[in-house]
Amino acid sequence: MSFLSGMDISASGLSAQRLKMDVISDNIANLDTAKYKRKSVVFKPAENGFERYVAGLAQNAYPGGGVKVERIEEDKTLGDLIYDPENPSADENGYVEASNVDITTEMVEMISAYRSYEANVTAFNAYKDIAVKALEIGI
Repeated sequence: MSFLSGMDISASGLSAQRLKMDVISDNIANLDTAKYKRKSVVFKPAENGFERYVAGLAQNAYPGGGVKVERIEEDKTLGDLIYDPENPSADENGYVEASNVDITTEMVEMISAYRSYEANVTAFNAYKDIAVKALEIGI
């Protein structure tokens, strides 16, 4: 087990949640953009994630962990159709597909990402404090 692996795990969570907040911000910014499709972030355990940790318990090994962004996927659901024949994006019947972004969903996702980010900051700071105390013991 690496001395700083706890910090690495929290740092991976911080980075992943920051990206999620960026994607949510893009969704909110494009709320009124015609034909815009909502995007979402899909996470996966880092290579040395939970499954390898459980397998390593028998050997008293801790292979690490954390989270990675697997992909950013686009929501394929259709937005509402709005009758606007003057719009250059209108189809032959005069309808324009609106964005499929729902502001309520985005705000809930933003709060969730923010809380996860806060939790990772707290864990990072706790691990840092433990490391400082351990170094003080050695002095």
